[in-house]
Amino acid sequence: MTTCDPEVAAALGRAIAQRIGGEPRYRFWFADKTKLAWDDTRLIIGVRNRFYQDYLESKFAAAVRAAAADVFGQPMEVAFAIDAELFQAARREETETVRRPVPPPPWPEVSPRLEDKAPEPAAPRAVKRARRWHRLAEFVVGPCNRLAHAAALSVVEAPGQCANPLVLHGPVGTGKTHLLEGIYAGLRKHHPDWRVTYISAEEFTNRFLHAMQHGKLASFRKHFRETDALLLDDLNFLGSKHATQDEFLHTFDALLAEGKQVVVSADCHPRLADEFTAELSDRLLGGAVWGLTPPDAATRLDLLRARGLTAQPSIPDAVLRFLAEQLRGNVRELEGALHGVRHYSRVAGRPIDEALAREALGDLLRHAVRVVQLDDIDTAVCEVLRLEAGALRSKQRSWAVSHPRMVAMFLARRHTRAAHSEIGRHYGGRNHSTVVAAEKKVRQWLKDDGELLLGEQRFRVRALVERIERVLQR
Repeated sequence: MTTCDPEVAAALGRAIAQRIGGEPRYRFWFADKTKLAWDDTRLIIGVRNRFYQDYLESKFAAAVRAAAADVFGQPMEVAFAIDAELFQAARREETETVRRPVPPPPWPEVSPRLEDKAPEPAAPRAVKRARRWHRLAEFVVGPCNRLAHAAALSVVEAPGQCANPLVLHGPVGTGKTHLLEGIYAGLRKHHPDWRVTYISAEEFTNRFLHAMQHGKLASFRKHFRETDALLLDDLNFLGSKHATQDEFLHTFDALLAEGKQVVVSADCHPRLADEFTAELSDRLLGGAVWGLTPPDAATRLDLLRARGLTAQPSIPDAVLRFLAEQLRGNVRELEGALHGVRHYSRVAGRPIDEALAREALGDLLRHAVRVVQLDDIDTAVCEVLRLEAGALRSKQRSWAVSHPRMVAMFLARRHTRAAHSEIGRHYGGRNHSTVVAAEKKVRQWLKDDGELLLGEQRFRVRALVERIERVLQR
């Protein structure tokens, strides 16, 4: 057995990295965490503990076998085994971690069960300001979010019995986190003895990786799988992180099997999240999936009134109406506009009126309404559906092209001032009646909450249109 040829080891590392998805993934799973040893017919991967042995063998055995055959020029038997030195090093690292003072976690703690609450410490401690959670009662409801808000209320009223899992999806700044926090606050109020866990997908990932590297997976799984309700924000962070997705999927299944409530937020419909595994997407579709869209004019005015008439200085309703008509952004942009107007008023020493609002928000107002061209529609539809550039303007009549073309014609009527005849000419020289028919067809699909089958993928039309419109807003 030999391990003394660094050039061969480096070649093996490069070959394995190429086959498992790149150098970052190789560094995470193999570099400094494994040892390579080989003879004429066998390659042994030394690992630090049983978890690494089982996981690497199940996920990467075929890739390592192919890499070894490529480097050695012949088929090689591949085995994964616990290495004594790596095992001892991992134990020493874990011991040192336990001995070091542990800083408070950056994530919100779960609500403890009553019997688990620790007594008050005798020594005085610095007072830490408690996080203020959004409430569902504060959420401004409109056509853009009404169904999602109703689903959130149903979760608080009957957790685990109605929408489970509940998936809230939509672009940034449409209220997903507000609803998630509102559910958390509502469950804590109605079930004070429950363990309710609110966590971001990034924090879930960090805790999973820490537990895996330090041999604490059993504790990690116990913590999350014995919670009474799990609320996870920004699920799309798990995209391409297949190990974390697998772990979340097992946690997800364990909670649902016990009738525990699961709520997640994401930036798009699960059917359009290509970075999710098929198993995870399938589980998410097993409950209720509701979208949130940027606020319409009436909802924008309600949002501005809710925040503009309460804080000081208050903003006249005429100015709020002006801002609701001019601004087309999300909730955060609207709130930022209010802060900007108030600050400008204080600095300038002038009362708030429409003229002051125009001065304070000059750049924002100039860029509030982006002019959309027909070419922008083409680019967005082709990007979302992964069509070749120019496909929508071709003469092709197959459903794989004709249905996306109809969606593009519908969006062209919604987002541009182009006439039916102009749109028809743009899309392959088609006539006025073809565009009218396409627009009516897509409206009917939206009304019926229909789906399109494009190749091997099935798309919900409403979610598809929302995804394309988000691309147009970039």
